[in-house]
Parts: sequence; C-alpha cells; structure tokens
Amino acid sequence: MIIIAGTVRIDPAKREAAQDVIRAVITKSREEDGCIEYNYAVDVLDTSIVHVYEIWRDEKALQAHFKTDHLQVWRQSWSTFGISDRKLQRIEVASMSAL
Repeated sequence: MIIIAGTVRIDPAKREAAQDVIRAVITKSREEDGCIEYNYAVDVLDTSIVHVYEIWRDEKALQAHFKTDHLQVWRQSWSTFGISDRKLQRIEVASMSAL
C-alpha cells in the first residue's frame, strides 16, 4: 500500500469557487481501481490549509491516478484558486491494522 499525506494551501476567499473541481477530483479518484481512500479536509485552526490523505493499493494504481483527466483538471486549476505550498509525502506501508 502507498499512503500520500500532507497539505496544500488554498486561498480561503477562493475555496468556495473551487468546490466543484475539488468534489470532482475526490469523487472520480475514489472510483479508480486501487483507490482505498481519498480525502481532503480543511484545517480547523487555519482555513487556508487543506489536509490531503490518500491510500492506494499499489504503485500501478497510483501511477494510473497520476494520468487521469480529473487529476490534470485539478492541477491546472491551482493558479485560478490560489492553491500553493504543496507539501505531500509518500509513505510505503507493508501492513496496516485497526487500533
């Protein structure tokens, strides 16, 4: 499994305008083969920060995700909606269990 976790910044004044693009990338990504989780969440203490959390079955699924049209639309919209300061990390997981 591969976890992608981190943050991006979005101009809070433009976040509402970005909602359709954000919903589309989340919805379509969750439908992809190999997507286990795909979540964005606005930080409670700093609304310019959006937390990103994804879980992918394997490298093949993640690489296929990178080539999707919906991800390209999302990335192309970043300058329009003031999205910046992308800080994501890739974590490779050998096993995972519930606490």
